[in-house]
Amino acid sequence: MTKNPQPPSQSSASQDTSGSSHPLDFALARNKAWVYQTRNSDPDLFARIGSGQSPEILWIGCADSRIPETTVLGLKPGDVFVHRNIANIVNATDLSALSVIHYAVVHLKVKHVIVCGHTSCGGVAGALGNARLGMLDSWLQPLRQVRAQHTAELEALAPAERALRLSELGVRHSLEVLRQNADVIDAVTERGLQLHGLIFNVGTGELSVLDEEEGETEKEIRGKAFALK
Repeated sequence: MTKNPQPPSQSSASQDTSGSSHPLDFALARNKAWVYQTRNSDPDLFARIGSGQSPEILWIGCADSRIPETTVLGLKPGDVFVHRNIANIVNATDLSALSVIHYAVVHLKVKHVIVCGHTSCGGVAGALGNARLGMLDSWLQPLRQVRAQHTAELEALAPAERALRLSELGVRHSLEVLRQNADVIDAVTERGLQLHGLIFNVGTGELSVLDEEEGETEKEIRGKAFALK
């Protein structure tokens, strides 16, 4: 007979990372506490996710440590398939992102794809500046191109509003790249896959939805140009 899991000691599970404990030791102790709490609140969770996954959401977000997608969505392990990088950039030549998108859309058949940007984004700050950032310069090139396309609008804004606006424009750019992806086009046409743009406010913890209205004419033109057979 399997014994009920025992709670981890309070000292190991509650010690702050600023104490003498190594950060990894602290994280492992927190993992034990999480397992214990999860087995009590949802006893079947690990059995369910151990048998496979069927997430309905693909989340494409920033690698920023302050935006753990499953946590901010209030969901559980197995609910969200994830790809994260600096400044949530979707690039049509990025094999890592393309592999995730293909697997999520074609094999897992997710119903929603979310691109999420956020406030106080270091990648956005880098794209708004002109300092050399080493290999990040190549990565941020698409976002700098978006900045160049909207120079007049951005320069008319105060710094905080400018950063937020470029975050929004970056999300919209990534969504446009997704809409040109053949797998995404097929899934939208054949089974109603939906794409969404979000902004996460780091200071409040809230998500806001970017309005994304697209006419049938735009869809038809995109389908003719990018759909593959």
